[in-house]
Amino acid sequence: MSGDALSSETPEVELDQQLLDAKLSAPEPPARGHVSRAVQIDAARASGNRFVAIMAPAGYGKSSLLAEWMLRETRPVAWVSLDRYDDDPSTLLMLLAAAFAGIEPEAAQLPNAVAGHGVAVLGRGAPLLAAALRRARAPFVLMIDDLHEIRDPACIDVLSVVFAGIPAGSQLVVASRGEPRHLPRARAAGDAFEITVSDLTLDAAGAQSVFANTNLPLTDDDALELVERTEGWPVGVVLAAAIARDGDRPPTTVSGDDRYIADYLYRESLVSLPEDRQRFLRRTAVLDTLSAPLCDAILETSDAQQVLGELDASNAFIVPLDRSRGWYRYHGLYREFLLGELRRLEPKCVPDLLARAANWFESQGSPAMAIELLLDQPTERARTAHLVAATALQSYQAGQLTTVQRWMRTIGDPAIEAYPPLAVLTGWVMALSGQTTEAARWASILEHASFEEKPGDGSASFDSARAMLRSAMCQAGPEQALADAEFAAAAEPSWSPWRDLALRLLGEARLLVGDLVGAETALRESTVISTATGNTDGVILCEAELAVLAMDDGRWDEAAGHVRAASDAIDEQHMHDYATAVLAFTQAARLALHRGDLTAVRRELTRAMRARPASTAAIPMIAVRARLQLAKLFWSTADHATTHHLLREIDDILLRRPDLGTLVEQVDEFRRLVAVSEQQGDGGGPPLTPAELRLLPYLQTHLSVREIGDRLFVSRNTVSSELGSIYRKLGVSTRSEAVDRATGLGLLGSGL
Repeated sequence: MSGDALSSETPEVELDQQLLDAKLSAPEPPARGHVSRAVQIDAARASGNRFVAIMAPAGYGKSSLLAEWMLRETRPVAWVSLDRYDDDPSTLLMLLAAAFAGIEPEAAQLPNAVAGHGVAVLGRGAPLLAAALRRARAPFVLMIDDLHEIRDPACIDVLSVVFAGIPAGSQLVVASRGEPRHLPRARAAGDAFEITVSDLTLDAAGAQSVFANTNLPLTDDDALELVERTEGWPVGVVLAAAIARDGDRPPTTVSGDDRYIADYLYRESLVSLPEDRQRFLRRTAVLDTLSAPLCDAILETSDAQQVLGELDASNAFIVPLDRSRGWYRYHGLYREFLLGELRRLEPKCVPDLLARAANWFESQGSPAMAIELLLDQPTERARTAHLVAATALQSYQAGQLTTVQRWMRTIGDPAIEAYPPLAVLTGWVMALSGQTTEAARWASILEHASFEEKPGDGSASFDSARAMLRSAMCQAGPEQALADAEFAAAAEPSWSPWRDLALRLLGEARLLVGDLVGAETALRESTVISTATGNTDGVILCEAELAVLAMDDGRWDEAAGHVRAASDAIDEQHMHDYATAVLAFTQAARLALHRGDLTAVRRELTRAMRARPASTAAIPMIAVRARLQLAKLFWSTADHATTHHLLREIDDILLRRPDLGTLVEQVDEFRRLVAVSEQQGDGGGPPLTPAELRLLPYLQTHLSVREIGDRLFVSRNTVSSELGSIYRKLGVSTRSEAVDRATGLGLLGSGL
């Protein structure tokens, strides 16, 4: 066995890198039972088609075909193996970018560049990756195994944009148990090559090749009979060879009553193993992927490295995921059988096994993996809620909003309400993602909650955490927001991971009551802590607010430093589409206007307008202040139509949150200025509304109007109306023209 054994204690970064490497490493073709698919591979390569789909149920050798292709390929090959944990648009996009970066040195920063959440993934990350694929220095092959694991519509949309970036001479090769959603369009365009069950079914010669690889003879007649019994199912033939090798019966005695004969054949293959090995196989089948330290942890043993090595050497339907033999998985059908045996023979041990696996991942610094293992265990709801509370914001900030929402949806509202610290975080996730109604619902639930223990999220207390959310949402006016922020700032000690947020909220609340000096003091302290702790959201918002104060006071040199700090943070963490970035972009535009750089003004205003849909009434003080700054800037550039549109958006927010203190006064003052000095003539066309900006990225896909409506939870008529408005505002008449125009304006893709 090659490779060093994994240590029982695996540092967090090392473990995450090992799991990523396993996904990006092509498995070797099995040494035993492998039938060459050179004919199919050569035909697919020679076709010149950009899209190659390998479609068949489990057991037909799809992964082995991909692995063999990789060995035969002369072009660079990027490989991705998917599993159920990758069904998140941000995670999927990062994996594809990481795979491509492995074969394209100039794309080394691409995985970080495509990070984002919500519309940022479809509107910025996916086009960015597609553009990188088009710019590849040489033709390549991108292989995706187990594409059927991807079901989320948002992932399908991302893939459609990325797949469109495959250039001529390169190929996208996917293996799936069903027909990929993108195949029909490629087929209609004459750009698809398909390898199906009929191409992978074994004939008599293939069966003889399998037996020859195990040094067993198989006559022509026996080969024909075996193929008839197994219907050419490759795994069935391989299992028959295993029975013939390990038993006394000829392969032709294998029962064929059941077309898939899996139960019978797998039982025979398992019975040949010693009881301790059977127990090892059964119990470790609860794991999606296996390593020696992980197996030892759930079995409470110390010899898993040796057992895995023996199983690998015997080819007992175990697949190495990396060259060093550190991580493995069971063949899909074999795992299903083993899990069936486990539930039949030892059903009561399943929860304990999963709990130990979760313990191991948690101890290795991977609470997200622990959560995934516990989600399907109703008896573990309390523990799962605690883990989600400790992980939710970190996962959200990593762009995995879909994953966080799935966790919360799976454990359910009762479990969330039963652990109030998680209810606070649920409110934050809803507020930060712009879901105003849901954020308000959780805020209402929290008003009647109590929790005396120390929260697991690092905050000083539940009361302090609740006060911070309440202050940010400002539902009861500026005085209550200030009282809540003062309470949290006093409660959170210097070492608290929440102290910078408490201070920022204190600064925001002081602005609402007109205490500019106190606001600046709190914001300065907050940005120092945010910078030291790596809280990018905090850095961006605090520096943007400080820039506003400095410019209002004529301190332009100081303001330039604040703008630079906010802009650098946005660029480094690729947060261009986050709500927190809108105010920073407005101040960059304001500084550029002061310097007379109109090109930079237009660039920064485009960025701000593009990001503003994420800034909603859920956190009203930021949403209104950013739009007011935008309105003033557009007024200064004589774009009166956009100014009025932004004032209407402010009105919509104020309908929900009418009591925003000095902000309301500032809006009224600006509105009076506009009314008095309104000029005649063309002041520029109206901008795309937030709803139209949310729709815009879907024009890159091939979704119908009805399907886009389903994605956005609006009617077909609404989509048609918004689509017509987009066409008018952009001066185009087709979807492709709209995409090209929006990309040129910086509203799609990587931006200006």
